[in-house]
Amino acid sequence: MTGKHDPINFLWFIPTSGDGAYLGSNEQTRAPEIGYLTQIAQAADRLGYSGVLLPTGVACEESFVTAAALAAKTEKLQFLVAIRPGTASPAYYARLTTTLDRISNGRLLLNIVVGGSPAELAGDGIHLAHDERYAHADEFFTVFEELLEKGVASYDGRYIKATNAKLGFPSVQNPRPPLYFGGSSDAGIDFSVGRVDKYLTWGEPPAQVAEKVQKVRAAAANKGREVSFGIRLHFIVRETDEEAWAAADRLISKLDDETIREAQERFVKESDSVGQQRMAALHGGRRDKLEVSPNLWAGVGLVRAGAGTALVGSPKTVAARLREYQDVGIDTVIGSGYPHLEEAYRVAELLFPELGITREEQRHGFQSDFGKHQVFGGGSHGGNLKVVSGS
Repeated sequence: MTGKHDPINFLWFIPTSGDGAYLGSNEQTRAPEIGYLTQIAQAADRLGYSGVLLPTGVACEESFVTAAALAAKTEKLQFLVAIRPGTASPAYYARLTTTLDRISNGRLLLNIVVGGSPAELAGDGIHLAHDERYAHADEFFTVFEELLEKGVASYDGRYIKATNAKLGFPSVQNPRPPLYFGGSSDAGIDFSVGRVDKYLTWGEPPAQVAEKVQKVRAAAANKGREVSFGIRLHFIVRETDEEAWAAADRLISKLDDETIREAQERFVKESDSVGQQRMAALHGGRRDKLEVSPNLWAGVGLVRAGAGTALVGSPKTVAARLREYQDVGIDTVIGSGYPHLEEAYRVAELLFPELGITREEQRHGFQSDFGKHQVFGGGSHGGNLKVVSGS
């Protein structure tokens, strides 16, 4: 590791929709039972991951509930919990947020997921066109953040109306847990740079990530703000490059062409996500075009929506690729691998030493320190509540 690269902030993933050893196959699958998810969270906690991401969606166990259960079984691990505006009111999500932040003693992070499937969103009662969803999200988080900051909020917007909404208890983190967001459309970027702390991208080739970082950074500067950047990637790390590529081949070895075709057609039909379109364009549904950049393999995206690329190789190889992302502004990685329990160990034991990551650096370098006490301005909320910084 060269002197100019700091240890990267590394989170893992909780597979709340299920796990397995093969993609597109029912062989060796694992249900998202709380016992198994607890094993993954506790392993991540021990191994030195700074946090874990919990997704949202109709196929996932509910993110806040699952995070609360796992927080009780871990010590240092942060929980990057998906929050989807519109599935509940801003006031209700504010209560969920402060309760979970207090239960976990300030270990909550929030990942804003506006959603990319109109059909799934309609099932949740959200009937808005793509760009309108971001206008709605902006009103939603205006109320949400005011509640977290002041304990009371009123708002009369086009999509959100709140009259004297109140929050009974403050969060531990002041004024709120950090906000993360990933979205590639112009509307998504415009929304995000106005309020989030960390912008996330899926694992595109470094040159494409660099373009996106520059675009987001410029948009944030136009609003007088700065954001930091993270990347969502799968990992297939083995002691040698040859072993890693063999493991990648094995992951899709039970995947037939018909399953790929059906998955790709479903993504096109069901999603209006620009990020999903960019993921699909990397491989075009072809098995013979999966290395889309050196050691960046798009095999996961043949049948998985969302993050569809993996870094494949030996520890030295994968570390070199991650440094390329660091060079363009990425400081945080949210990783995953199949199955998630075993791959959490492989990544930590093989890759972390090459990146200069130690357990103590992860825990002390990327977790906020407890700071001043928080009470809502002018309110009766009280107590000597410790808080941590917002980002």
